[in-house]
Amino acid sequence: MTILAIETSCDETSAAVVREGRVLSNVISSQIKLHAEYGGVVPELAAREHLRNLTPVTHAALQEANVPPDQLDAVAATQGPGLPTALLIGFKAAQAIAFTLQKPFLGIHHHEAHLYSPWIVRSGDGFAAGFSAFQPNVSLVVSGGHTLLVQVESVLKHRVLGSTVDDAAGECFDKTGKLMGLPYPAGPQIDRLAEQGNPAAFDFPRPLLNDPGDDFSFSGLKTSVRYFLRDHPQLLDDPQHVRDLCAGIQAAIVEVLVTKTIRAAKRNRVRCVTASGGVTCNRALRRELARACEREGFELRLAENSFCTDNAAMVGVLAEFKLQHGGAETPLDADIQPGLALG
Repeated sequence: MTILAIETSCDETSAAVVREGRVLSNVISSQIKLHAEYGGVVPELAAREHLRNLTPVTHAALQEANVPPDQLDAVAATQGPGLPTALLIGFKAAQAIAFTLQKPFLGIHHHEAHLYSPWIVRSGDGFAAGFSAFQPNVSLVVSGGHTLLVQVESVLKHRVLGSTVDDAAGECFDKTGKLMGLPYPAGPQIDRLAEQGNPAAFDFPRPLLNDPGDDFSFSGLKTSVRYFLRDHPQLLDDPQHVRDLCAGIQAAIVEVLVTKTIRAAKRNRVRCVTASGGVTCNRALRRELARACEREGFELRLAENSFCTDNAAMVGVLAEFKLQHGGAETPLDADIQPGLALG
């Protein structure tokens, strides 16, 4: 089976070709520079850029994979959640391609695609689905728009344990970075600066750290940073203090994410932990998850950096698996679902 997949849920335009679990191409056009001027993603601009980029990105994916359209067996696209105007571009384009080629079409849940992306592994000189090595796990899915803990019993069988009750972890990174005057997106900037900072220099709260539940909350941390900077504005004039602030904020976020993930894994008696989503690119998070899993005897599977941010490869891999295992096709007159929850 050969699948063309399209992802336009936010500010990356991506197309990928997947065949028998192997990622033949995964082309991504980012809009970071466009939105940096505004300090965040502007939905109308994102939709315009998707319209501009989708055709060349799709052509590039097919060309890189050396797959002409008439050799496609199915088409998939992200159906939700995401920005409505952004989702609409990729979803309707994919439906049109499927209709023209008279091929099956499948709408994919964005979070679900992230959930299984740690099982896309290196294979030879490329990447392929490694579901044959799957084992039950607790998965952390964390990005700018969502923070989830999910128990995964088997491929396609999962349940949400907890989610954010306010700001997502990535949103907290970006908003606290903005308070410090860092350029958008601030998360990678904090990651870079924190490497040379002292995480113990400034102590920030760890919201819900000791709460026995699996939900997250990061708005209190953001508010704490805002008031701290209001009362100590001079700190932003010293580059080392800025690095220390970044390290302190990052340490607070990472401790909450790691502690709750490990606690959930122990409670649910799994031996494997996975993590995915854009924030999983954060080096401190990857290090601390690795240390905690080694200490507790868990296997850790982290999504490759190229599959942490929004990408069509994870959409195609999951779509192919679903179609091969009896998953229902999505009607060609189906609509996007911007607020779709992970079932």
